[in-house]
Amino acid sequence: MALHIRPLTAEEQQRLTHLSQSRTAAVRDVERARIIVQASCGHGVPAIAHALGVCEPTVRLWIRRFNERGLAGLADAPHRGRPATYTHEQVGLVVATALTDPQALGQAFACSTFARLAVYMQETHGVAMSRSRIHEVLQREGLRWRTQETWFGQRVDPDFAAKRGPSSASTPTP
Repeated sequence: MALHIRPLTAEEQQRLTHLSQSRTAAVRDVERARIIVQASCGHGVPAIAHALGVCEPTVRLWIRRFNERGLAGLADAPHRGRPATYTHEQVGLVVATALTDPQALGQAFACSTFARLAVYMQETHGVAMSRSRIHEVLQREGLRWRTQETWFGQRVDPDFAAKRGPSSASTPTP
């Protein structure tokens, strides 16, 4: 049985024609609009699939969704995605730890890095969270990470020189 498209309104025809010729819209949106425009011109599913270089089930999917929902049917369906791996308590603990001075937590360094936070969270609280996940959590909470240690300017750690030890013998003392 042949799949036919429902009659288009003038507004739908205008919007689909504009979208099908767009050079700035997402490729998938342009392709879907082209499928509907060609179907509205009376082309069959095999001809549309051949002309656009897609498979017939794809053409049938978008024609069916357009017939059921109109232009809204051409949008991507929402995806649920993978469920959250970490509890709200664990995320809160990561944020609280990141906002706490590392020396107040008994650490030997004056500023934290994502790697240091990951190690601390694993060893102290048993929360195995990667550096990149910690970065995502802090970004989602609106926190921006700033590198406080630098090769230039004053160090955050006032005891840096004592911890570092004497300079190399090959470097002349000023």
